[in-house]
Amino acid sequence: MRCVRYVGCIVIILIMFTGCKEKETLPEEVFDRYIGLWQQGQYEAMYELVSKAAKEAVPAEAFAARYRSIYEGIGMSNLSVTALPQAGEPATDDGLSEKTFAYQLKMNTSAGPIDVEGAMRVARDQETGEWKVDWKPSLLFPSMEEGDKVTVRTLQSRRGEIYDRSGNGLAVNGSIEVIGIVPGELGEAREKTIAQLAKRLEIPESFIREKLAASWVKDNVFVPIVNATGDRARLDFSDLQGVTKRDKSARVYPYGEAAVHLTGYIRQVTAEDMEKHKDKNLESDDVIGKSGLEQIYDDRLRGKDGVHISIIAADGTVRETLAKVEPANGEDIRLTIDAGLQESMYRSLDGDAGTGAAIHPQTGEILALVSSPAYDPNLFIQGLSEEQWKSWNEDPKKPLLNRFTKLYAPGSVFKPITASIGLQLGVSSVDEVKTIEGLRWAKDGSWGSYYVKRVRDVPVEDLTDAIVNSDNIYLAQEALEMGAEDFSREAEKFGFGASLPIDYPFPKASLSNDGITNEILLADSSYGQGEVQMSPLHLALSYTPFINEGKLVAPVLELKKDKEFQGEAQGERVLTPDTAEAIHRMLLRVVDDPKGTGHGAYIPGRKIAGKTGTAELKRTKAESGQENGWFVVYDADGFDFLMAVMIEDVRDRGGSGYVVRKTAPVVKGYVENRH
Repeated sequence: MRCVRYVGCIVIILIMFTGCKEKETLPEEVFDRYIGLWQQGQYEAMYELVSKAAKEAVPAEAFAARYRSIYEGIGMSNLSVTALPQAGEPATDDGLSEKTFAYQLKMNTSAGPIDVEGAMRVARDQETGEWKVDWKPSLLFPSMEEGDKVTVRTLQSRRGEIYDRSGNGLAVNGSIEVIGIVPGELGEAREKTIAQLAKRLEIPESFIREKLAASWVKDNVFVPIVNATGDRARLDFSDLQGVTKRDKSARVYPYGEAAVHLTGYIRQVTAEDMEKHKDKNLESDDVIGKSGLEQIYDDRLRGKDGVHISIIAADGTVRETLAKVEPANGEDIRLTIDAGLQESMYRSLDGDAGTGAAIHPQTGEILALVSSPAYDPNLFIQGLSEEQWKSWNEDPKKPLLNRFTKLYAPGSVFKPITASIGLQLGVSSVDEVKTIEGLRWAKDGSWGSYYVKRVRDVPVEDLTDAIVNSDNIYLAQEALEMGAEDFSREAEKFGFGASLPIDYPFPKASLSNDGITNEILLADSSYGQGEVQMSPLHLALSYTPFINEGKLVAPVLELKKDKEFQGEAQGERVLTPDTAEAIHRMLLRVVDDPKGTGHGAYIPGRKIAGKTGTAELKRTKAESGQENGWFVVYDADGFDFLMAVMIEDVRDRGGSGYVVRKTAPVVKGYVENRH
């Protein structure tokens, strides 16, 4: 009986011992834990589950670093590692237990998604009996082998180009010449060559040495030092061993300063750009439009670089491309601009501070937008010196200022608008004659010392004479008869207070700051002074009703193939056809009549119409302020060209006549070449 009790106690103890013994970790559990840690990015913890042999081959720090560097390099996100429903393999014949588990690896990368299936071998350690992951490079990506690398190759996209209406490049991808060194060819005269090159280029020797010390430099690789521009382009380096010139790709602006305020320019992005434009995912070596159309159309012009993520074998061959996105080039944009006219208008200003706009008056297509003086945008690409930047900023004529987007008092070129309003309202008539004595006039004593003055003393005039002679008094009297309310209402139909419907931003033209509140302001407004403010483009557009039977056309900057001119202008009718025709005939007289202020643009055998004007910039009547001269002119035969030009500070240079003399050759050249 005692023996039976003894045996029973032993059995109970054995049962208790067996129950307390730690449960063995199964290979399935090791596999599940490993892929769970993998998905969580806990690479150090993953390392604890790998085999002794794997640990001997790869240190812990290198193991985790390899995962992180690869995943960071490929822009990994949304990592997913999941087990596939597949049975493990049975134990091997030699008694070493092992199982292989299938899994699916998914992730997003900079080159798109990666979705692959792999196999993980879990084996029992012969010494400890523990199940461990038999780690190999294939657990990074299934096709990887020892010695392989994962590479990310960026395929550069092409920035879209900007063309004029005829396909002439305004902002294109070209090349510039670069002066550089091939280090391995310097030979024993290395130090002497560096010193002589620095002297010729007028740069510090340290600048050259820094370039040569870059980590990527190799003996047989060309190292660019400076761009070969200006005087440097004419330097000879044939006596300096290892120094040579080569071409490199660059953004090029063929029309330079003639079109820079239109095209703008690009520059390498700054930290500020990357912070401001986070949505563009800019990199430090990207470029971005900094002004003009390069900036306005940057999203369309900017391409999207391609990316290839590949496994490269030890011999340099591509073992597998894991993911790829091909480069998408930027969009090419064709404008309505006529580059030849753009350049001709700019050159005609010959350094004068001024601006101009040319349009096709029946379609609204913008043919030119000019601002003078200007600067060469190619210097930003080729290498802009501090001296040049300082010179531009300190130039009193302000070449960095884009004048065609600014507002100016139009002066007498506004008078046709006033005349058309009078005819439209029935206040005026073409043959209405006024008798005006002297060069000064005031309505009555309520004006105090204020008066309206004119340049020519013509006692008897009709409305056409007043336009031909540019008579301020006649138009002021007409405006007073209309009244401020009717005058303002009809004038606003010409686009005052409205945004121009194009991508390029222009300020709104203004008839007055806060309404025309008194007769003096109304009188001044009638001849384009007072508070009237217009851009040259808006002024050009405001003349289109006189050509298009009263229709005001909208501006067009981008050329659309599906919008061909159908022979009739499209736009809002702001005048009756009769009123428009009457003003058109007056503008013909301004140029045809030898006494007309625009006669300098007369071309025998052709019909040219236009209007001149000067605008005085001063705070008081007695003050002698700056005078800006205007000339609006159009081809009255083909009706396919209208130009508005303003030149600053024309006092003592002939007033608006100076503008006519400067621009008449442009008109003649353009209309004769067109027809």
